[in-house]
Amino acid sequence: MVVPAGVVVARVGWLTTLTQTLASAVIAERWTEEALDELAGGVGPDGRDLPAKGYKALRRLGWGSRSEPGVYVSDRVRCCADEEAARALRLALHRRTIIEAILKTWPENSRKRTDAEWAALREALPAGVPVAEIRHRTRQVQAIIDGGGAFPLGIIEAEDAPFNAAQILLAAADKQLVTVTRTGERTVELRVQLPSVERPASRRDWAWHVLPVNLPRNVPGDVVKICVPSLRVKDGRVRVDLPFEVEVPFAPASGHVIAAGFDWGLNTLLAATIGRLTPHGRVESDGRPLSYDASVVSAKLHRLRGHREDLAAKRRHYDNLLTGLAGQADGDVRGPELLASRERTDVEHRRVCARIRHLNDALAWNAARWAVDQAGAAGATVIYLEDLATLEARGRRQGNARLSGQVRGRVVDAIRHLAAKTRIAVVTVPARGTSRFCPRCGDGASELMHVLAPDRLTQRGWKWAYCSACGLSCDRDRAAAERIVSRGLLGQQTTFTDRTTGKRAIRAGVDGNVTRVRRPKKATRAIRRARRSGTDLHPRPENRTSRADRSKTGPTRKRQTRMRKMTSSRMPDRRPVPALTFAVGNRPAGQAPQTNRRKPGRTGLVRDFHHRTGFHKARASPVLPLTEYGTGSRHATPPATPNPHGLG
Repeated sequence: MVVPAGVVVARVGWLTTLTQTLASAVIAERWTEEALDELAGGVGPDGRDLPAKGYKALRRLGWGSRSEPGVYVSDRVRCCADEEAARALRLALHRRTIIEAILKTWPENSRKRTDAEWAALREALPAGVPVAEIRHRTRQVQAIIDGGGAFPLGIIEAEDAPFNAAQILLAAADKQLVTVTRTGERTVELRVQLPSVERPASRRDWAWHVLPVNLPRNVPGDVVKICVPSLRVKDGRVRVDLPFEVEVPFAPASGHVIAAGFDWGLNTLLAATIGRLTPHGRVESDGRPLSYDASVVSAKLHRLRGHREDLAAKRRHYDNLLTGLAGQADGDVRGPELLASRERTDVEHRRVCARIRHLNDALAWNAARWAVDQAGAAGATVIYLEDLATLEARGRRQGNARLSGQVRGRVVDAIRHLAAKTRIAVVTVPARGTSRFCPRCGDGASELMHVLAPDRLTQRGWKWAYCSACGLSCDRDRAAAERIVSRGLLGQQTTFTDRTTGKRAIRAGVDGNVTRVRRPKKATRAIRRARRSGTDLHPRPENRTSRADRSKTGPTRKRQTRMRKMTSSRMPDRRPVPALTFAVGNRPAGQAPQTNRRKPGRTGLVRDFHHRTGFHKARASPVLPLTEYGTGSRHATPPATPNPHGLG
């Protein structure tokens, strides 16, 4: 029996609503300090450790979900609801730990902690908490103090119960609720039980449904395993979040000789350089600048974000007007008009948000593809990035808005995803001081002077870097990229790998100077032939007389003098006399007519993949294989395979 698409959407919506109701009930019931203490203890009532899977941990604690009277929900559906509730509560434990540490070490001035206060806070916090999250939680507590005048006792007073979305995590169920079968190279068959009514009363109100799913282009054909997806309804369509697993080669954390360092630049989105570690423990770089300039796309995103903020303010204004009209008479005609305007504004706001989200995804995957291709073409086995946890937008309002809207986190995730397929490790290094000190002289002792341009060294700026000690004059982001690759290669023995996430980082920076070297030129065919034959590549005529004997053996031949031509066959730019027009009369001389037609250009996609940027232009350095450091593909890999959105 074929079920219409609208009916399938309705039934999936009923299933997600049931799961959301069950999970919300568990979260609301256990949103207490005592329950969170019991969950944080990690031990059940029987003395055994809690399982890693969330729904099993809740059931061992006796916190399993219960369906409403008169509604039949299978045990597998309740497992999915328990898993969603367990994930929300465990995330709350992480925020609770940070808030408790902040309250325990509350500073005198919450906007600016001293070094001693930072040290006490770091000692109370778990390892790896970023500075940005600490500041966010500090502002959250400060807002509560400003509003009520008292410190919150914990996360229960600081926050409301977590909100869970209307979705179902089918990964917590078994084959009695869902099965996934791959039927072709680009098709998957999802078999799941769905309710046939909004409030199922018995098992008869549940039925099996087969949902065909088309795989996107970014899913390779040699996928080892298709995992169980999650279901949700959005914009009247069923969304299937389908994960998959592929075998990737292992990338070692240390032992690297050639590396690529990437800096989150102010002039460009990414600035990179290639470095090599010599056997003597020095870092060398050829100085070839690599950059990914997305200023045009960033400007477009900034305009869209401003438009989004204007729409949000307009929507709030409509809400205030509707609140003021709530107490008026029912016959007021302004209410329906304001409500219709508010709905139109809300729809436009959602569309602008979707446009920003899609453009950010396309930009992130395109930049990540370029970064991985540059590292692979240079023969690098590791990519070093700045640690995003130590980066924070501080300063003026416009600068904060631009920096906070960057897609740095998405770019890092995309780089990790693409680099894992090519056996390239990704390691983060501390970002402090990368743009401040000179990469040439000393170990972080000579500060750079940031100026406007190389010919305006007396005027302060941010684009160009100049070192008065060694005379280095280069782009600011380029100097930072050299220091990043130096920190990574010199400190690779202290690389730390997180067991939970698998992310690698170097927490203590090891600084060293970077030596500029020149790559040897690639031997041409003539040079290789001369080497094999042992002959001179540029033979010179044999000297008939020695250098000591400069006597002439004959008269000097007369050489014809080259006369300068006084005439030219080129059409003059201006006619010497006005051109005659018989119908109108004399007119002044104009530009010489061009008789040659423009040759038709190449249509379709350009040949170089790094120039495929689409409508929103993004300029980037081409991917070129160079000598000595390694060989690679001549062109970048097209972004169609790893990027489902495709920027260009």
